Amino acid sequence: MGSYEGRTIGFLRWVFRSSVPGYLTLILGLASIGLVFGHASKSMYGVSHGINLIAYWHVPLALVGGLALTVTFAGCVLYLVTGTRFWEQLAHGSAELGFVFATLTLVTGSAWGRVIWNTWWDWSDIRLVTFLFVWFIYAGYLIIYSSGDRGGRVSRLASVYGVVGFITVPISYASTRLWTARLHAPSMGNPDAEAAITASVLFVSLFAVLFLYVSLLGVRVHLHELTTRIDSLKNRTRTETYKRTERQ
Repeated sequence: MGSYEGRTIGFLRWVFRSSVPGYLTLILGLASIGLVFGHASKSMYGVSHGINLIAYWHVPLALVGGLALTVTFAGCVLYLVTGTRFWEQLAHGSAELGFVFATLTLVTGSAWGRVIWNTWWDWSDIRLVTFLFVWFIYAGYLIIYSSGDRGGRVSRLASVYGVVGFITVPISYASTRLWTARLHAPSMGNPDAEAAITASVLFVSLFAVLFLYVSLLGVRVHLHELTTRIDSLKNRTRTETYKRTERQ
């Protein structure tokens, strides 16, 4: 492990062990709830309805979910290049969270669409279809990763899959600009958009979800490290037991 890599891992571990992300998650989470129900606009697409408030968590979940999958991509690349176990653990932990956030994005989006557009799903919406494809891709990554022992062929296979599968993420997030978007026209920085969203409330919710991600990622990486240590102790115990049995 190079000195730069070691310092980077040390810094990330320091961030994950810090209580700051947890406190910020709590503070910003409470602020988000208060602002969403007390200040945010309920009017979108010409309809004033309480379900529109779900957008203030739907959008941050989608954005942070994309960030989590980007971290997975970076972790997979670094693991394949260096072989350092930490990057594999970071990639997998982030993929788990990205998958959960992607699931919540689909669920909240479908619930909102059922009320506003009277449909749970619309196959003509390019964003929905491509995001569902991302969901299936990372479900496959998690399945591959859990299909065998860590540290061997399966870990490298999962990492290669995580690198190749990442191409679906930028395609999905850019889909509404690459193709004609009927239901998900960009609302930020687009004066012609029908949707109206209170930017200040959205940013508070975005940072709340971001720090929640950092806090949970720290927990997942720590659990991975504990599992690795336990497996190492088990293997050492088996080896010592086997050697003693042979001597007898």
